[in-house]
This record gives sequence, C-alpha cells and structure tokens, in this order.
Amino acid sequence: MSLYRCPVCGRPLVRGERTYRCPGGHCYDIAKEGYTYLLPVNQRHSKAPGDDKAMTAARSAFLSKGYYDFLRQALCALAVTYTPDVPAVLDVGCGEGYYTAAICEALTAAGKAPRTAGIDISKEMVRRAAKRAKQAELAVASAYRLPVADETIDLLLDCFSPLAIDEFRRVLKHGGHFLYVVPAEEHLWEMKQVLYDRPYRNETKETPYEGFRYVTIRHEKSSITLSCQEDIQALFGMTPYCWKTPRAGKERLAALDTLTTTAAFDIHIFERI
Repeated sequence: MSLYRCPVCGRPLVRGERTYRCPGGHCYDIAKEGYTYLLPVNQRHSKAPGDDKAMTAARSAFLSKGYYDFLRQALCALAVTYTPDVPAVLDVGCGEGYYTAAICEALTAAGKAPRTAGIDISKEMVRRAAKRAKQAELAVASAYRLPVADETIDLLLDCFSPLAIDEFRRVLKHGGHFLYVVPAEEHLWEMKQVLYDRPYRNETKETPYEGFRYVTIRHEKSSITLSCQEDIQALFGMTPYCWKTPRAGKERLAALDTLTTTAAFDIHIFERI
C-alpha cells in the first residue's frame, strides 16, 4: 500500500507497475523516472508552479559539491533518533531528493524499515528526486493539500519549504515528530555583505504551534569556501536573493573568484501531541 491517498476522493492509492489507482477508479500515471503527479488543476496557481529549470539546476549543482553535507548528516542522525523501527517518513518540499535519499539510507543502515514519500510542487525537482531517492515514493503535490491520510506519518521533514502547519498536524501520528529547517541568523552573512550596501541578518524566533510540543532547537553551522564563480552563482541562484538583489550587488558577486561564507541552520524539532 502506498503512503499516498487520492487527491480527488481521498481514498488509498495502490501502486502498480505503471500507475497508482484508488478504489474510486481514479488513476495516476507513473513517469519513466518513477514519480507521479498528484496536483489537481484546481490546486495549481500557474502552468508550471515551483522552482524552474534554472533554479533546479543551480540547487543540484551546488548540493552535489557537498557544501551542505553537514546539514544532511545532522538530519540523518535526527531521523534515526526520532523514528520507530518501521517508520513512515514524509519529506515536504523534497526538492531534488538530496535529504530524502540520505534519510532513507540512514534509516536502513540503522536496521530500520522505512516507508518514505516526498512531495514538491515543482515537477522539475520531483523528476530529479525520483532519480536520486529510488527507495522513496515521489509525487508532484501541494504542501497545503498533502495527498496523505490522517495520522499516518511518524516523521515529517520541512527543509526550507512552506510551513503548512495545519496539514502537518493532520498527517502526523500523535507522538510523531516534525523537523523544521530554517536559515539561522548568520546564514550566508558574508555573501550578503557583498550583495547589499546594508545587509541584514535573518530573523530567528521560537514559535509554538497548536498540537505540537517543542522538543529542542538544533543549531548547525559551517564555514564553506566556494572556490569558483560557478559555485558562487549556483548558491546565489538557489536563494531568494537572486530575485531581489540590485544590479550592483550582482556585479560585485560576479567579480569574485572565491567566497567564504557562513552556512547556518536552525532545526526546530516538534512532537505531535
């Protein structure tokens, strides 16, 4: 049985060789890469929602160099700590599957038998994720209308994706855990100093949510050195700054051969009560 449910009628989906089907007769094709499309037309706000090909390529190029391995390792360790022996894991906003695949592997290596699913609203991202995270079910879907049944998930990961807290509360089991990864105060501070005349630090705060108990906040930090302009532009291209940086800031960044900057993240860990 799949972790997914039908986005039209809400009934369970069964995965076949080439399709997902529900008892209501709804059918969803599985692409050759291994993902499916569970985003109804009425949930799309554009023809091609989510990250485009350029941003997808930038993220994949950057992450493939290992700059964020320290964050991936931290998430894998937390996943092992906060899951039962046969966990149901959901990665919301899974992107190209960089963290999804690693968590699958870490849980399996720890002797567990995970059932893992990932969703992202970007078809380009999910296509890449399906190639990377072959153990997981991957689907194009909305975080605000998760194609997942109530109280079925043991561990939910949201890494830099929209906070659909009502849906997270709905799909998590009582006693399940939610890992929420956000940029820390000093994240990319040195790069911001290049981009902006008056750089700002990220706002960080501890926000309680109904139905959840704060377990802890893990702070993960590393100094990373980007050794070529290609990597600098890949990092810049996967951040929101690429949309709102003045031309002068972009030109200063483009003139650099190397850049050493802080990568820092806060992992907020919640328990569903």
